Amino acid sequence: QVQLVESGGGLVQAGGSLRLSCAASGRTFSSYAMGWFRQAPGKEREFVAVISRSGGGTYYVDSVKGRFTISRDNAKNTMYLQMNSLKPEDTAVYYCAADRLNIQGSSWLGAYDYWGQGTQVTVSS
Repeated sequence: QVQLVESGGGLVQAGGSLRLSCAASGRTFSSYAMGWFRQAPGKEREFVAVISRSGGGTYYVDSVKGRFTISRDNAKNTMYLQMNSLKPEDTAVYYCAADRLNIQGSSWLGAYDYWGQGTQVTVSS
């Protein structure tokens, strides 16, 4: 079992940057593909980015390509999401999640076995 804890959220002006972290418990972090999802008020949770077990493969939703970068440090059991050029529409609770089945990860919410509690990101205009 994996426990996930997100951090790094906050309030930022449009055009600013934030770096989210997702710390995982246990010694099997590298056995999981990892993903970031977000949920805005009144909307469904949506896929943001995914990174493969090794970190060699990444994939993003079109709306964040070129602005967000997902990465991981398996030695530190931590995943990151660097968010640049933030927009008000990026405002949401951001969740990290672990997928034990798919080596490259998935954009499908249902593929993930473990979830963090979320961290709020608010972008003001």
